[in-house]
Amino acid sequence: MKRALVTGGSGGIGAAICRRLAADGRHVYVHANTRSEEARRIASDIATAGGSAAAVTFDVADRVASEAALQRILDEGAIQIVVNNAGIHDDAVMPAMKPEQWSRVIDVSLNGFFNVTQPLLMPMIGTRWGRIISVSSVAALAGNRGQTNYAAAKAGLHGATKALALELASRGITVNAVAPGIIASSMTENVFPKEAIDRLVPMKRAGSPQEVADLIGFLASEQAGYISGQIISINGAMI
Repeated sequence: MKRALVTGGSGGIGAAICRRLAADGRHVYVHANTRSEEARRIASDIATAGGSAAAVTFDVADRVASEAALQRILDEGAIQIVVNNAGIHDDAVMPAMKPEQWSRVIDVSLNGFFNVTQPLLMPMIGTRWGRIISVSSVAALAGNRGQTNYAAAKAGLHGATKALALELASRGITVNAVAPGIIASSMTENVFPKEAIDRLVPMKRAGSPQEVADLIGFLASEQAGYISGQIISINGAMI
């Protein structure tokens, strides 16, 4: 059974990804930072449904803590599927943005990608099979007012994805990123009312976490073995 780690697995999109990968027969590590109870609940739900999962807690922005947590996982075998889904918003227009707002968003989304992925690479390479998938955003492709830090962090993932794909192409490991647009959640309900979605999204609706999870499930499958170095949008034709 291939083993998968989903960072930010306790959130709406992350939970859907965890459930999809578990349904596909993967053992899933459901990661959280502050929402460890929710991660344990999701792992328990997966097990109750007949899947295999465990919760793991650490701050992806903390390199030392990440390495220690990942080593405990690696003691049980290589992780062959990594979904870098952890990310945060701390929005402000650039003239009013505080340095800590810039740094924390970069630390979680971009430095977190390195802190989680890099320690897993050599064991993954040893298996000659792997899938590395990062969750980006339409903001990285088109920009968004008040999200210079977030757009920069997610756009950084695009460059890292393409470069790492080249490094690992001969090792049976693919590296891709998925860039969602407006996805239905408790947060987006307050930020994007129906009239805003109708204006911004040609399909006139928000996407669902399950639709994002299904795309990631495909990219993590055997069938996606010739897709690598790609940034794949899922945004209802926004751009």
